[in-house]
Amino acid sequence: MKAIFLIRDGTPEKAFEIREADIPKIEDDEILIRNEGFGLNFADIVAREGMYRDAPPKPCVLGYDVVGTVTECGSKVKDLKNGDRVTALTRFGGYAEFTSTPALAAVKIPIEISISVASALTTQYCTAYYCAAIAANLKAGERVIIHTASGGVGNALLQYAKYLNCEIIATTSSASKILLLKEQGVNHVINISNEDFFKSVKKIYGKDGIDVVFDAVGGKFVNQGIRLLAPAGRIVCYGASLMTGTNLFSRIRIALQFGIYHPAQFMMSSRSLIGVNILRIAEERPKIIHECLKQVMKLFNEGILVPTEGKIFKASEIAAAHRYLQEKKATGKVAVSWD
Repeated sequence: MKAIFLIRDGTPEKAFEIREADIPKIEDDEILIRNEGFGLNFADIVAREGMYRDAPPKPCVLGYDVVGTVTECGSKVKDLKNGDRVTALTRFGGYAEFTSTPALAAVKIPIEISISVASALTTQYCTAYYCAAIAANLKAGERVIIHTASGGVGNALLQYAKYLNCEIIATTSSASKILLLKEQGVNHVINISNEDFFKSVKKIYGKDGIDVVFDAVGGKFVNQGIRLLAPAGRIVCYGASLMTGTNLFSRIRIALQFGIYHPAQFMMSSRSLIGVNILRIAEERPKIIHECLKQVMKLFNEGILVPTEGKIFKASEIAAAHRYLQEKKATGKVAVSWD
């Protein structure tokens, strides 16, 4: 089979190489998928820049979600069979024509769903559902801040929060996306590229606090988000996009801006700081991911969660796909097709 290998850290044009590789063997609880394609995620960029601690030694095959057809099932697999079209989470190995993964990390999908939409449901929407429904236990009517709300996970969080009739503050760094967010029902939009995020929220709510902050930006925004929380408020951190595309000194500066905390300050104010790594949860707690996948597909079928169609690149265009995602040009899930 063909696979796209990460051979070195750095720019996407120099980082990847398509090579021949062996088709994976499966365990009793796994399935083998012949991939139509795979999705790109923020974690791919972090790994390509050498900042993903869990990434295997290079040369390695990245990839955290795939879309394709089941071609083999382990002896303990009950709910899937050969020929089923699925979307699945993978713990690396997704940038390949075949991928093995636990059956609990896969869900059947209709034939008409595109690679972009299907892979968005798997990673972005599962991440959003876990962050909102499980980690934050988001309730109807709560005040919510969603950073990078026009991104994949951000948009999924927006849809789920709107479903619960939450009051939503969305942030973006792109002026062109402000109108789009307002059209999606956001109550307030803050352009963090030219507005002071903390002061803007304070201007809107005064002394009243925020119930939940969803943060994928990192740095000072985490520190400010914690300070904006009301009693019983929760901040859920699932990324740090400020850390990518920067030099070592900038990364150190941004890391220091996160702040230093002690459990006592959270106990005294009755606030919570929650970290989420959906890939680690998928690896260590597959039953939780299986439940997330089921709930996401249920909400998708009910028309509540609706991923935006994203751009699909060819496998030979992997560098262009990475650059397109990193430069924040995407409005839907960026995917790569083997066809």
